[in-house]
Amino acid sequence: MPQPIDDPNDRRMLLRYTGRCRLCGATLTAGTDAVYERNRRTVRCVECAPVVTPSADMSPVVNPAGAPSEDADVLRLRSPASSVIAEALRVQSSVPPRTGTQRFFGRSPLNVESRPWYLGALGELEVGRLLDQLGPEWFAFHAVPVGSAGSDVDHIVIGPGGVFTINSKFHEGGNVWVASRRLLVNGQRTDHLRNAEFEARRVAKLLTQAARRPVDVTPVIAIVAARRLTIRERPERVVVLAASQLPRWLQNRVAVLRVDEVAEVSRMAATPATWGQPNIPVADLAAFAELRSTVTAARNRRRSWALALMLSPLAMLATLTVGMLSLLR
Repeated sequence: MPQPIDDPNDRRMLLRYTGRCRLCGATLTAGTDAVYERNRRTVRCVECAPVVTPSADMSPVVNPAGAPSEDADVLRLRSPASSVIAEALRVQSSVPPRTGTQRFFGRSPLNVESRPWYLGALGELEVGRLLDQLGPEWFAFHAVPVGSAGSDVDHIVIGPGGVFTINSKFHEGGNVWVASRRLLVNGQRTDHLRNAEFEARRVAKLLTQAARRPVDVTPVIAIVAARRLTIRERPERVVVLAASQLPRWLQNRVAVLRVDEVAEVSRMAATPATWGQPNIPVADLAAFAELRSTVTAARNRRRSWALALMLSPLAMLATLTVGMLSLLR
Protein backbone atom coordinates (compact mmCIF):
# COMPACT_ATOMS: atom_id res chain seq x y z
CA MET A 1 0.00 0.00 0.00
CA PRO A 2 1.43 3.43 -0.91
CA GLN A 3 2.77 5.30 2.09
CA PRO A 4 2.42 9.06 2.62
CA ILE A 5 5.46 11.19 3.23
CA ASP A 6 5.26 12.01 6.92
CA ASP A 7 8.84 13.13 7.50
CA PRO A 8 9.15 16.91 7.03
CA ASN A 9 12.62 16.39 5.54
CA ASP A 10 11.32 14.18 2.71
CA ARG A 11 10.81 15.94 -0.58
CA ARG A 12 9.69 15.11 -4.08
CA MET A 13 12.28 15.88 -6.73
CA LEU A 14 13.95 14.77 -9.94
CA LEU A 15 16.72 12.42 -8.89
CA ARG A 16 20.28 13.58 -9.53
CA TYR A 17 21.67 10.04 -9.47
CA THR A 18 20.46 6.52 -10.20
CA GLY A 19 18.96 4.87 -7.13
CA ARG A 20 16.63 2.11 -5.94
CA CYS A 21 13.25 2.48 -4.22
CA ARG A 22 13.59 1.54 -0.56
CA LEU A 23 10.13 -0.05 -0.48
CA CYS A 24 9.61 -1.90 -3.76
CA GLY A 25 13.22 -2.17 -4.99
CA ALA A 26 12.52 -0.62 -8.40
CA THR A 27 15.51 0.95 -10.15
CA LEU A 28 15.14 4.74 -10.46
CA THR A 29 17.40 6.30 -13.07
CA ALA A 30 18.79 9.84 -12.90
CA GLY A 31 16.08 12.35 -13.82
CA THR A 32 13.21 10.20 -12.45
CA ASP A 33 10.48 11.89 -10.41
CA ALA A 34 10.78 10.36 -6.93
CA VAL A 35 10.85 11.15 -3.22
CA TYR A 36 14.21 11.76 -1.54
CA GLU A 37 14.21 10.70 2.13
CA ARG A 38 16.80 13.10 3.42
CA ASN A 39 17.28 11.66 6.91
CA ARG A 40 17.62 8.10 5.61
CA ARG A 41 19.50 9.20 2.46
CA THR A 42 17.29 6.81 0.49
CA VAL A 43 14.61 7.24 -2.18
CA ARG A 44 11.08 6.06 -2.82
CA CYS A 45 9.28 5.92 -6.16
CA VAL A 46 6.13 8.03 -6.47
CA GLU A 47 3.98 4.88 -6.62
CA CYS A 48 5.15 3.98 -3.12
CA ALA A 49 4.82 7.53 -1.80
CA PRO A 50 2.25 9.54 -3.77
CA VAL A 51 1.27 11.92 -0.99
CA VAL A 52 3.68 14.76 -0.33
CA THR A 53 3.51 16.68 2.91
CA PRO A 54 5.06 20.13 2.40
CA SER A 55 8.41 20.44 4.17
CA ALA A 56 10.67 23.30 5.10
CA ASP A 57 12.66 22.71 1.91
CA MET A 58 9.48 23.16 -0.14
CA SER A 59 8.26 26.37 1.53
CA PRO A 60 6.98 29.02 -0.88
CA VAL A 61 9.73 31.13 -2.39
CA VAL A 62 9.13 34.83 -2.75
CA ASN A 63 10.91 37.23 -5.04
CA PRO A 64 12.43 40.48 -3.78
CA ALA A 65 9.12 42.26 -4.38
CA GLY A 66 7.31 39.79 -2.11
CA ALA A 67 5.20 38.05 -4.78
CA PRO A 68 5.13 34.23 -4.96
CA SER A 69 7.52 32.82 -7.54
CA GLU A 70 6.20 30.49 -10.25
CA ASP A 71 9.68 28.92 -10.43
CA ALA A 72 9.96 28.16 -6.71
CA ASP A 73 11.55 24.73 -7.17
CA VAL A 74 13.50 25.27 -10.40
CA LEU A 75 16.74 26.07 -8.60
CA ARG A 76 16.07 24.12 -5.40
CA LEU A 77 15.77 20.83 -7.29
CA ARG A 78 18.27 21.56 -10.03
CA SER A 79 20.80 18.78 -10.57
CA PRO A 80 24.53 19.46 -10.18
CA ALA A 81 26.31 20.10 -13.50
CA SER A 82 23.02 20.75 -15.33
CA SER A 83 24.48 23.52 -17.49
CA VAL A 84 27.71 21.65 -18.22
CA ILE A 85 25.85 18.41 -19.00
CA ALA A 86 23.57 20.23 -21.43
CA GLU A 87 26.58 21.72 -23.21
CA ALA A 88 28.52 18.45 -23.15
CA LEU A 89 25.62 16.63 -24.81
CA ARG A 90 25.17 19.43 -27.36
CA VAL A 91 28.84 19.28 -28.36
CA GLN A 92 28.86 15.48 -28.28
CA SER A 93 25.86 15.33 -30.63
CA SER A 94 28.10 16.52 -33.49
CA VAL A 95 30.75 13.84 -32.86
CA PRO A 96 30.57 11.06 -35.53
CA PRO A 97 29.68 7.65 -34.09
CA ARG A 98 32.58 5.25 -33.66
CA THR A 99 33.19 2.50 -36.17
CA GLY A 100 33.01 -1.13 -35.15
CA THR A 101 36.79 -1.34 -35.09
CA GLN A 102 37.06 1.74 -32.89
CA ARG A 103 34.54 0.29 -30.45
CA PHE A 104 36.38 -3.05 -30.46
CA PHE A 105 39.65 -1.42 -29.46
CA GLY A 106 38.00 0.90 -26.94
CA ARG A 107 38.35 4.29 -28.55
CA SER A 108 36.64 6.93 -26.43
CA PRO A 109 33.36 8.32 -27.84
CA LEU A 110 34.50 11.79 -26.74
CA ASN A 111 36.52 14.15 -28.91
CA VAL A 112 38.76 17.10 -28.01
CA GLU A 113 35.79 19.50 -27.90
CA SER A 114 33.39 17.41 -25.80
CA ARG A 115 35.95 15.94 -23.40
CA PRO A 116 36.52 19.14 -21.32
CA TRP A 117 32.76 19.58 -20.86
CA TYR A 118 32.40 15.93 -19.89
CA LEU A 119 35.19 16.14 -17.30
CA GLY A 120 33.78 19.39 -15.93
CA ALA A 121 30.44 17.65 -15.42
CA LEU A 122 32.13 14.81 -13.53
CA GLY A 123 33.70 17.32 -11.16
CA GLU A 124 30.44 19.10 -10.45
CA LEU A 125 28.55 15.84 -9.98
CA GLU A 126 31.10 14.63 -7.45
CA VAL A 127 30.99 17.86 -5.46
CA GLY A 128 27.19 17.81 -5.60
CA ARG A 129 27.23 14.28 -4.20
CA LEU A 130 29.48 15.40 -1.34
CA LEU A 131 27.31 18.42 -0.57
CA ASP A 132 24.35 16.07 -0.16
CA GLN A 133 26.10 14.87 3.00
CA LEU A 134 25.46 18.18 4.74
CA GLY A 135 22.73 18.28 7.36
CA PRO A 136 19.21 19.69 6.88
CA GLU A 137 20.32 23.09 8.20
CA TRP A 138 22.35 23.57 5.01
CA PHE A 139 20.98 24.51 1.58
CA ALA A 140 22.90 23.74 -1.61
CA PHE A 141 22.00 25.14 -5.05
CA HIS A 142 23.68 23.70 -8.12
CA ALA A 143 24.45 25.05 -11.60
CA VAL A 144 22.87 28.41 -10.79
CA PRO A 145 22.55 30.43 -14.02
CA VAL A 146 23.50 34.08 -13.62
CA GLY A 147 22.49 36.72 -16.14
CA SER A 148 21.54 36.09 -19.75
CA ALA A 149 25.00 35.31 -21.16
CA GLY A 150 24.95 31.62 -20.24
CA SER A 151 27.35 31.75 -17.27
CA ASP A 152 26.57 29.86 -14.08
CA VAL A 153 27.88 29.17 -10.58
CA ASP A 154 28.74 25.52 -9.92
CA HIS A 155 27.36 25.49 -6.36
CA ILE A 156 26.04 28.02 -3.85
CA VAL A 157 25.92 26.72 -0.28
CA ILE A 158 24.08 28.49 2.55
CA GLY A 159 24.08 27.41 6.17
CA PRO A 160 24.96 28.42 9.72
CA GLY A 161 28.61 28.87 8.71
CA GLY A 162 27.75 31.46 6.05
CA VAL A 163 27.33 31.68 2.29
CA PHE A 164 29.83 30.04 -0.06
CA THR A 165 30.36 29.70 -3.78
CA ILE A 166 31.93 26.33 -4.59
CA ASN A 167 33.89 26.06 -7.83
CA SER A 168 34.50 22.42 -8.83
CA LYS A 169 37.76 21.66 -10.61
CA PHE A 170 38.31 18.16 -12.01
CA HIS A 171 42.03 17.43 -12.37
CA GLU A 172 42.21 13.64 -12.48
CA GLY A 173 45.70 12.40 -11.75
CA GLY A 174 47.11 15.92 -11.79
CA ASN A 175 49.48 17.72 -9.45
CA VAL A 176 47.88 20.87 -8.03
CA TRP A 177 50.14 23.43 -6.33
CA VAL A 178 48.73 26.44 -4.50
CA ALA A 179 50.38 29.64 -3.29
CA SER A 180 48.91 32.94 -2.08
CA ARG A 181 48.28 34.25 -5.59
CA ARG A 182 48.84 31.28 -7.84
CA LEU A 183 47.28 27.91 -8.52
CA LEU A 184 49.22 25.63 -10.84
CA VAL A 185 48.07 22.37 -12.41
CA ASN A 186 50.94 20.18 -13.60
CA GLY A 187 53.14 23.26 -13.54
CA GLN A 188 50.77 25.38 -15.66
CA ARG A 189 49.27 28.62 -14.37
CA THR A 190 45.48 28.80 -14.14
CA ASP A 191 42.90 31.53 -13.55
CA HIS A 192 41.11 29.48 -10.89
CA LEU A 193 41.80 31.89 -8.00
CA ARG A 194 40.86 35.04 -9.90
CA ASN A 195 37.70 33.49 -11.34
CA ALA A 196 36.57 32.13 -7.98
CA GLU A 197 37.01 35.52 -6.34
CA PHE A 198 35.13 37.29 -9.12
CA GLU A 199 32.31 34.74 -8.90
CA ALA A 200 31.90 35.23 -5.14
CA ARG A 201 31.80 39.04 -5.50
CA ARG A 202 29.13 38.75 -8.16
CA VAL A 203 26.98 36.42 -6.06
CA ALA A 204 27.42 38.64 -2.99
CA LYS A 205 26.28 41.70 -4.95
CA LEU A 206 23.15 40.00 -6.30
CA LEU A 207 22.17 38.43 -2.97
CA THR A 208 22.76 41.75 -1.21
CA GLN A 209 20.44 43.50 -3.67
CA ALA A 210 17.76 40.81 -3.27
CA ALA A 211 17.95 40.62 0.53
CA ARG A 212 18.39 44.40 0.90
CA ARG A 213 21.14 43.88 3.42
CA PRO A 214 24.84 42.95 3.14
CA VAL A 215 25.50 39.28 2.33
CA ASP A 216 29.09 38.10 2.59
CA VAL A 217 30.15 35.26 0.31
CA THR A 218 33.30 33.14 0.64
CA PRO A 219 34.80 31.64 -2.55
CA VAL A 220 35.88 28.00 -2.37
CA ILE A 221 37.68 25.88 -4.97
CA ALA A 222 37.07 22.14 -4.57
CA ILE A 223 39.73 20.03 -6.29
CA VAL A 224 38.43 16.69 -7.57
CA ALA A 225 40.50 13.57 -8.33
CA ALA A 226 43.94 15.20 -8.23
CA ARG A 227 46.88 12.89 -7.55
CA ARG A 228 48.48 15.48 -5.27
CA LEU A 229 47.31 18.77 -3.76
CA THR A 230 50.09 20.89 -2.26
CA ILE A 231 49.14 24.05 -0.34
CA ARG A 232 52.42 25.98 -0.18
CA GLU A 233 50.68 29.11 1.07
CA ARG A 234 46.97 29.62 1.58
CA PRO A 235 45.39 32.31 -0.63
CA GLU A 236 44.12 35.31 1.29
CA ARG A 237 40.57 35.42 -0.10
CA VAL A 238 39.92 32.00 -1.67
CA VAL A 239 39.71 28.67 0.14
CA VAL A 240 41.29 25.77 -1.78
CA LEU A 241 40.80 22.20 -0.59
CA ALA A 242 40.28 18.65 -1.80
CA ALA A 243 36.63 18.00 -2.56
CA SER A 244 36.56 15.09 -0.10
CA GLN A 245 37.27 17.58 2.73
CA LEU A 246 34.42 19.89 1.78
CA PRO A 247 31.48 18.57 3.87
CA ARG A 248 33.44 18.46 7.14
CA TRP A 249 35.09 21.82 6.45
CA LEU A 250 31.69 23.47 5.96
CA GLN A 251 30.15 21.81 9.01
CA ASN A 252 33.07 22.95 11.17
CA ARG A 253 32.61 26.65 10.30
CA VAL A 254 31.77 28.91 13.20
CA ALA A 255 28.08 29.86 13.03
CA VAL A 256 27.63 33.38 11.64
CA LEU A 257 24.01 33.17 10.45
CA ARG A 258 20.88 32.58 12.52
CA VAL A 259 18.26 30.07 11.37
CA ASP A 260 16.00 32.86 10.09
CA GLU A 261 18.90 34.46 8.20
CA VAL A 262 19.76 31.13 6.54
CA ALA A 263 16.12 30.75 5.49
CA GLU A 264 15.96 34.31 4.16
CA VAL A 265 19.12 34.09 2.05
CA SER A 266 18.09 30.63 0.81
CA ARG A 267 14.76 32.02 -0.39
CA MET A 268 16.61 34.72 -2.30
CA ALA A 269 19.00 32.17 -3.81
CA ALA A 270 16.09 29.97 -4.91
CA THR A 271 14.44 32.82 -6.80
CA PRO A 272 15.53 33.00 -10.48
CA ALA A 273 14.80 36.74 -10.50
CA THR A 274 17.66 37.23 -8.05
CA TRP A 275 20.10 36.22 -10.78
CA GLY A 276 18.79 38.54 -13.48
CA GLN A 277 17.06 36.99 -16.46
CA PRO A 278 18.85 33.64 -16.61
CA ASN A 279 18.47 31.03 -19.30
CA ILE A 280 18.00 27.78 -17.38
CA PRO A 281 18.91 24.85 -19.64
CA VAL A 282 17.41 21.48 -18.82
CA ALA A 283 19.95 18.65 -18.76
CA ASP A 284 19.11 15.19 -20.09
CA LEU A 285 20.48 13.27 -17.12
CA ALA A 286 19.58 9.89 -18.59
CA ALA A 287 21.47 10.65 -21.82
CA PHE A 288 24.51 11.76 -19.85
CA ALA A 289 24.37 8.61 -17.71
CA GLU A 290 24.37 6.57 -20.92
CA LEU A 291 27.33 8.57 -22.29
CA ARG A 292 29.19 8.08 -19.03
CA SER A 293 28.59 4.33 -19.18
CA THR A 294 29.90 4.24 -22.76
CA VAL A 295 33.03 6.21 -21.85
CA THR A 296 33.71 3.92 -18.89
CA ALA A 297 33.24 0.79 -21.01
CA ALA A 298 35.65 2.14 -23.64
CA ARG A 299 38.26 2.93 -20.99
CA ASN A 300 37.95 -0.55 -19.49
CA ARG A 301 38.39 -2.09 -22.93
CA ARG A 302 41.55 -0.05 -23.56
CA ARG A 303 42.93 -1.20 -20.22
CA SER A 304 42.17 -4.81 -21.11
CA TRP A 305 44.05 -4.47 -24.38
CA ALA A 306 46.99 -2.82 -22.62
CA LEU A 307 47.09 -5.64 -20.08
CA ALA A 308 46.91 -8.26 -22.82
CA LEU A 309 49.79 -6.64 -24.70
CA MET A 310 51.84 -6.46 -21.51
CA LEU A 311 51.24 -10.13 -20.68
CA SER A 312 51.69 -11.52 -24.20
CA PRO A 313 55.54 -11.47 -24.09
CA LEU A 314 55.38 -13.23 -20.73
CA ALA A 315 53.05 -15.85 -22.20
CA MET A 316 55.41 -16.39 -25.13
CA LEU A 317 58.38 -16.70 -22.75
CA ALA A 318 56.50 -19.22 -20.62
CA THR A 319 55.67 -21.28 -23.70
CA LEU A 320 59.28 -21.27 -24.84
CA THR A 321 60.46 -22.23 -21.36
CA VAL A 322 58.08 -25.19 -21.22
CA GLY A 323 59.23 -26.24 -24.69
CA MET A 324 62.92 -26.07 -23.74
CA LEU A 325 62.33 -28.06 -20.56
CA SER A 326 60.50 -30.73 -22.51
CA LEU A 327 63.44 -31.03 -24.90
CA LEU A 328 65.91 -31.43 -22.02
CA ARG A 329 64.02 -34.32 -20.44
